[in-house]
Amino acid sequence: MGYKRILVPVDGSPTSNEGLREAIELARAQQASLRLVHIADEHVIAAMGLEYSASVDELMRGVAAAGRRILRNAERVARRAGVETSAVMLETLTGPVADPIVREAKKWRADLIVIGTHGRRGVRRLVLGSDAEQVVRLSPVPVLLVRGPQPPGKAQAQPKRAAKRKPKPSEASQRVAAIPGYQRGV
Repeated sequence: MGYKRILVPVDGSPTSNEGLREAIELARAQQASLRLVHIADEHVIAAMGLEYSASVDELMRGVAAAGRRILRNAERVARRAGVETSAVMLETLTGPVADPIVREAKKWRADLIVIGTHGRRGVRRLVLGSDAEQVVRLSPVPVLLVRGPQPPGKAQAQPKRAAKRKPKPSEASQRVAAIPGYQRGV
């Protein structure tokens, strides 16, 4: 089984860019198309209230303009790599960004979602939440999580932990690794 329609949420962060790079490599190996999605998460701005209505409108326009730039940049990177690409910006005024991502995956009939993740654990994950985790929970299709770049101090500590126990690959990771021509990080 191959993937032909890969949805990739992008926000311009280094973590998101890692997910995009992985999705491009996978799409090239599979001759798949990418659907880039940016979520203009306006619920925080909207929660500021009506007394700031003039500045709220300006902030929302700024969020939308930044989202368009992020999508254009990501689209340019994917097309330069020779991958058929489309892009869409979605808005959310309430709730987690996972909801519009999953709705778009269903609407576009994606067969895989590739998303960058910070890989937070413990209290930080509880406090900050995880958009990627919500996508995994809600998605009707496989989700490939790509860990973003680690801060220098953490990158050195991780090999010690990895040497103690080797993580078991997920079913989606095993299927991706079995794809002829796909080489991670190449």
